[in-house]
Amino acid sequence: MSLGPGVCSVTLRRSSPPEVVDLALAAGLECIEWGGDVHVPHGDIAAASRVGQLTRDAGMWVASYGSYLFADGTVSEELPRVLDTAEALGAPALRVWAPFGIEPGCGVAEFERTVECLNVICGGAAGSHLEVYVEFHGGTLTSSAASALELLVEVGEPNLRCGWQPPYWHPEPLETELAGIRSLSDRLGHIHVYNWLADGTRRPLEDGTGDWLRRLAVTREADSGAGFRRAALLEFVPGDDPSLLEREALTLRRWLCPDAQMIPEESK
Repeated sequence: MSLGPGVCSVTLRRSSPPEVVDLALAAGLECIEWGGDVHVPHGDIAAASRVGQLTRDAGMWVASYGSYLFADGTVSEELPRVLDTAEALGAPALRVWAPFGIEPGCGVAEFERTVECLNVICGGAAGSHLEVYVEFHGGTLTSSAASALELLVEVGEPNLRCGWQPPYWHPEPLETELAGIRSLSDRLGHIHVYNWLADGTRRPLEDGTGDWLRRLAVTREADSGAGFRRAALLEFVPGDDPSLLEREALTLRRWLCPDAQMIPEESK
């Protein structure tokens, strides 16, 4: 399956939405996941509508609404605002989070409460024709592919997926990573792309070419299932420097399109 090259707007937190769109467009990217922290806050319907239209007017698509909705006791209060914002943005998918501090091996009650909250989120999202994907992150029930898959199976909702990113919080051998991606299969959401050392130091993407080519090859093999358009989204750049987005995006585009001749010469 093809992957759309894109960017998470959190990569450009200090830039305005028009600047984010301009930078993404100049970098040859196709889509944006708009974050709910700065650019499209939960409940700001006017901002969501403007940003969604701005994205489409530039010829790009909204990959998802990167919300900060947690599957915890805040769901009943926050979910309606988040769903209304995602709908105004024109997002096809919604990113949510499993609660921090509830990890694999937690008590039955904590696990079941998380499952129940995800059922509520997925039910509401289905009513808005939205796919849902949980952030793949340390300190949560989605800190590994195995624990994420266990959670997804227990929730049992057809519109629920899990994202994937290199687990910097618990580095694994590449073969273990690849097996994890394969195990998620049609439950795999968007891929967040970066190249970090174990201590969190951000390195140029180009330095991680070998590993990323294999990760992306396995990702392409995974069935995206009906109704989900998967993207490879750049997340953060060295030094949070917006001027580096074009360089990093070119690397990603080369990975996704091995025939370099397909990339315009002026972008090189």
